[in-house]
Amino acid sequence: MMRFLPLAGLLLVAGCATTDKPQPATAGTKPGDIVSVPLDPFPSTYRAYAGVTTVIQNATVYDGTGKKFAPGAVRLENGKVAEIGASVAIPAGATVIDAQGKYVTPGVIDIHSHLGDYPSPGVEAVSDGNEATSPSRAEVWAEHSVWPQDAGFARALAGGVTTFHVLPGSANLFGGRGVTLKTVYGRTAQEMKFPQAPYSLKMACGENPKRVYGSRNQLPATRMGNIAYDRQTWSDAVIYKRKWDDYTRRAKAGTAKPTDAPRREIAGDTLMGVLNGQILVENHCYRADEMANVIDMSHEFGYKVTAFHHAVESYKIADLLAKEGICSAMWADWYGFKMESYDGIRENIALVDHAGACAIVHSDDANGIQRLNQEAAKAMAAGNRMGFGITPERAWTWLSLNPAKGLGIADRTGSLEPGKMADVVLWNGNPFSVYSRPEKVWIDGAVMYDWADAKRRPMADFELGQPGAGDPK
Repeated sequence: MMRFLPLAGLLLVAGCATTDKPQPATAGTKPGDIVSVPLDPFPSTYRAYAGVTTVIQNATVYDGTGKKFAPGAVRLENGKVAEIGASVAIPAGATVIDAQGKYVTPGVIDIHSHLGDYPSPGVEAVSDGNEATSPSRAEVWAEHSVWPQDAGFARALAGGVTTFHVLPGSANLFGGRGVTLKTVYGRTAQEMKFPQAPYSLKMACGENPKRVYGSRNQLPATRMGNIAYDRQTWSDAVIYKRKWDDYTRRAKAGTAKPTDAPRREIAGDTLMGVLNGQILVENHCYRADEMANVIDMSHEFGYKVTAFHHAVESYKIADLLAKEGICSAMWADWYGFKMESYDGIRENIALVDHAGACAIVHSDDANGIQRLNQEAAKAMAAGNRMGFGITPERAWTWLSLNPAKGLGIADRTGSLEPGKMADVVLWNGNPFSVYSRPEKVWIDGAVMYDWADAKRRPMADFELGQPGAGDPK
């Protein structure tokens, strides 16, 4: 039951099926079968809404790759971006939107969110983001805490967010798996899951894990304890992977039976997935020296850090991050709220970008996710005060293509390139202005939010019947 579609029937409407096939927990157990660890036993059941061929023309278009078209036009067809340029073909029967004076961008992608795991209302009963019972909880998955009725999903959509990544909290060194979702309500988290997006492993360094466990007289209680615990965990993971590799090699050679397969450890599955390059590492880390330590540790055990999150000191090692191909997910101006954030500066994002590294604007906040465009505007202004000459079309890469890279989905979304998902926002003015807001938001070519149409402003079950819910503001 939603404001414009019954939630019980949501995502069963006509549309393009993009569902992964469920995988068995193991392969067969007959002689000759090879037992394997499933990559995704909880596959996406997301289905795109049916859209119509739409042409948006006479707009200023930022394509997400750093290009600008003014005037510009985009054609959306069959759920994809079909064409972009100064003008585009207009097929018979297409819906045509004259966007004179307005702006078109790819949908905003938030690489660091806790929506669903720390939903609204923010009460203990639904606070499920930190499994703070051991420094390593690699076996937990954020999606198994996602509450599909979180009112924050609709608020994020209204802010132009079309995709977001839900991470466990940062109490633990190994917090568990993160999951990428589309900003579309579903009855289950699986109905929101971005099809075939890689999982992530949330890691954390610094103050949070040492404070949580040190206050209990447990390891780790110091930064050196953090790294020692990390290294032992990775060392154990290497052994787990070696056992599976050895079994698989012997099974393929016909010298191992299914009963010879190692005992599955769910935490080990996630860590092995990282070592195999199938799961991305999203690492909460503020200080430059700690990021450098983590990079060395990744070299020691043969995995790659995809992105450092919060990363307020990335500007100090931006050249190293560029060399390593590591993204930094950052706030525009959060700093000083704890010691490890003391050296945060407003120019951080611009300096990382200027060094040729991957710069991302993220939220880590249920309110901040609603106005990430304004956060990027602040970061762009800070960089331009340094003389960098950052263009708006360049700054938009921090909100769409770069986070898509950081989530392993840049081949399918994050920019308005032909063949990519039609995840698009029409802004009623300059998207870097505090006075502008999304007028329409398309996900996979279907209008999922329309400021002018109350029936296309989604509402979760939880909000239905609440005093004032859905009243035009």
